Amino acid sequence: MLETCGLFVFKHSSFPEFAHCFGFRISDFEFRMSSPMNSSAPLVSIIVPVLNEAGLIEAFLRKLRKLGANLEIIVVDGGSSDETWSVAEPLADRLIAARCGRASQMNAGAEIARGEVLWFLHADLKAPRNSIAQITAPLADANVVGGCFRLHYPRPESIYRVSDTLGNLGVKLFGFALGDHGIFCRRSAFLRACGYPLVPILEDAELYRRISRVGSMVQVREAIVSDPRTFERCGRYRTTAVYFLILLLYVFGVPITWLNGIYRRFHKSAGPKSIVPENLPSRAAIPEM
Repeated sequence: MLETCGLFVFKHSSFPEFAHCFGFRISDFEFRMSSPMNSSAPLVSIIVPVLNEAGLIEAFLRKLRKLGANLEIIVVDGGSSDETWSVAEPLADRLIAARCGRASQMNAGAEIARGEVLWFLHADLKAPRNSIAQITAPLADANVVGGCFRLHYPRPESIYRVSDTLGNLGVKLFGFALGDHGIFCRRSAFLRACGYPLVPILEDAELYRRISRVGSMVQVREAIVSDPRTFERCGRYRTTAVYFLILLLYVFGVPITWLNGIYRRFHKSAGPKSIVPENLPSRAAIPEM
C-alpha cells in the first residue's frame, strides 16, 4: 500500500532534460501534448514490478493476457532470488531487470513501453475483466490524462470495508491514489509529470498528484481486488490505523521522510508475524533516511 522507490539510469537519451526528474534517461518516447485516443483501440502497456513473486506471477500474467489483445505486458524484476524470472519469461512481452524499488522498476518499465497508455499494476492485484475498456473509454476525452480504479479487499470483515472506503475517499477528496488503485495514464502525461519521484514511500500518491496537474483524472467505476496479506500479517486493525495516520499526515503536508519513519517503526514493531519491509514480496527495499 505504501511503497518505496529507487534509481535506475539508462544510457543514450534523446531527452536529457528529463533525466533529473525521472532518475533515468528517456530514449524512445515521443513527447507530445495530450490528445484524444486514436479511433482504433490504443496499445496499453501494463507495467508490473516484481520481487520474489514466483508463487503469484504465473497465474497473474495468464489472467492479464485474457484482458485483451491490444496490450503489452512488461515485467520489471528488482532482483528476485526465487523462480520469478524463469516463470515470467515465457508469459511477458518484455522482461527486464532494474534496481530494486517499485518507483525505479516502474520508471524502467515505462522507459521501454510502446503503448500510448501506461498502466501500473502490482502482482498481488486482481483486475476486472473489462479493465482495458475502463481505461481507454475516459481517455477518449482529450482533457483526461489518467486515472485509477476503485479499491476493494476481498474479505468479509468490516475493517476491510473501512480500508476500502478510506482508500477511495483519498482519491475523491484529496486527489491522490495508491499503488493498489491500479494507476493508469497517457504516456505523454507521465513524461510531463517526470515519472515516479524518488521518495521513500507514497511515490504512487505523489505521481497521481503530479499527473493531475497536467490534466483531468478519473476514478473508474470498476474495482481492483487487492490482496490483504500485509493486514493479515501485521494485524488488521493496527495496520488500518497506522496507514490511516500516515495518509492523514500526508494530506496535512507532513514531510514524507517523517512518514517513512512511522512506516518503518510500525513494521519493525509488528513482531515475528510481520516481514521486515525490505523483504516483503514485491515490496521495494526501503532506504535508511
